[in-house]
Amino acid sequence: MAADTAASPSDDVLRRIEDGIAWITLNRPAAGNALTTDMREQLVAWLEESSADLAVRVVVLTGAGEKGFCTGADLRSQAAAPPRPEGAPDRAVGDAARLIRTGWQRLVGAVLDCEKPVIAAVNATAAGGGMHLALACDLVLAAEEARFIEVFVRRGIAPDAGGAYLLARLIGPQRAKELFFFGDDLPAVDAERLGLVNRVVPRRQLLDVAGEWAARLASGPTKALGAAKYLTNRALESDRATALWDEAVAQELVIGTEDCGEGLAAFAERRPPVFRGW
Repeated sequence: MAADTAASPSDDVLRRIEDGIAWITLNRPAAGNALTTDMREQLVAWLEESSADLAVRVVVLTGAGEKGFCTGADLRSQAAAPPRPEGAPDRAVGDAARLIRTGWQRLVGAVLDCEKPVIAAVNATAAGGGMHLALACDLVLAAEEARFIEVFVRRGIAPDAGGAYLLARLIGPQRAKELFFFGDDLPAVDAERLGLVNRVVPRRQLLDVAGEWAARLASGPTKALGAAKYLTNRALESDRATALWDEAVAQELVIGTEDCGEGLAAFAERRPPVFRGW
């Protein structure tokens, strides 16, 4: 199948769609793949498009180079504020919170809400918002050299980009606070031990393993995988009655897919299923 390639206007983020896999690469290696505002908005757009695009069945997110997967926001790239009335302060109450809500929180939400599985292939340092971008993904692969850093305390600021929401659910409040309070570098092997990373591999094998995992997901029943993602994410914040209701509704919807019919037919005919993604 021919690849469909795209780039942001500055080539700072790249996308290639091939064999059902959308490969998205942060492409500012000299800057540790820190995100500019334009890069962040492009990522949100491509993740939202992936939900509806039947040609995309899985997304892989990685970074170029060996310096960083994503080292957070490029603070020098903030969008200019709209004109202010005469006498208005440079920053009014609500400005900072709005910036967080419409910026990194929106990006992390786009990963969590994407209807397709999203794999993070963490090639190097994931710091601050970049760490949370990786942890929002459904599966996390990391190169042996990768490090995860809750860098916020080093700057005297509170965690953002959904960090407390994600970490508390992934590893519990005590472990999360340890990372937030001290801001120490967390090597990939320790991140795996804590449950933040699915697998650590040599850097030279990272994209190969990501491709193998993505290929398996791309050949799977896409709507059923999307339902499994939704139910798992919702289960972390639902009571039992809500979780079981969600499960029943999801099953009702998935049973009506062509892939479900194919899976049942393949079982009856004792052959491997061929799922098409709808």
